[in-house]
Amino acid sequence: MTTHDRVRQQLHALEALLREHNHWRLDEPAEHLFTSTQPFCMDTMEPVEWLQWVLIPRMHTLIDNAQPLPQAFAVAPYYEMALAADHPQREILLTALQELDALFTSDNA
Repeated sequence: MTTHDRVRQQLHALEALLREHNHWRLDEPAEHLFTSTQPFCMDTMEPVEWLQWVLIPRMHTLIDNAQPLPQAFAVAPYYEMALAADHPQREILLTALQELDALFTSDNA
């Protein structure tokens, strides 16, 4: 299995996790929320919204177009800070994101 395949598989797992725990929205955020200049759109979107509306689709676009994947990639550290300690799905989301990040280490790429 290629790195692209493993990343796609992990993106599907992340989407399933968001859906399972009712964090998947059907209504797309307003266009202006995507124009943030902050990393992770932290000033305009909730952390789980960014996963659904930015990370997952952009990564799928790279894979669909056989484009190179990012070299330096780590989103889990941001989510360790962004998700409240009492967020009900904090640990399972962090685990899924750490698994995604691990696919971008030099050992796996």
